[in-house]
Amino acid sequence: MIGAALIGLVALIHLGILAMEMFLWETPQVRRLFGTSPEFAANTRVLAANQGLYNGFLAAGLILALLRGVPGQGESLAHFVLACVVVAGLYGAATAARRILYVQALPAVLALIAVLVGL
Repeated sequence: MIGAALIGLVALIHLGILAMEMFLWETPQVRRLFGTSPEFAANTRVLAANQGLYNGFLAAGLILALLRGVPGQGESLAHFVLACVVVAGLYGAATAARRILYVQALPAVLALIAVLVGL
């Protein structure tokens, strides 16, 4: 149950990232969150939307795992997608912003551990 709840949380985080990167990228709130100027946001709008789409795929994989059942048939899919989120979070923390480690990678690590130990 804890694992499934944490998977749901990670999926929600990635749906939020999708919304920010695909639809809200140029808003003052999102620019402030990502530390971008209006010019940078305008120039990178298409790139951000592409990143948002990939975050949506991660969320979709986690939602599908939950629908299949965790624990149950969705576990292997959850393992794979959570591992992908961890790798993406580590890479983002190393190359873009350290806070990605806490916002993206840490929740996925906790979810993966919970699922692996059967919580």
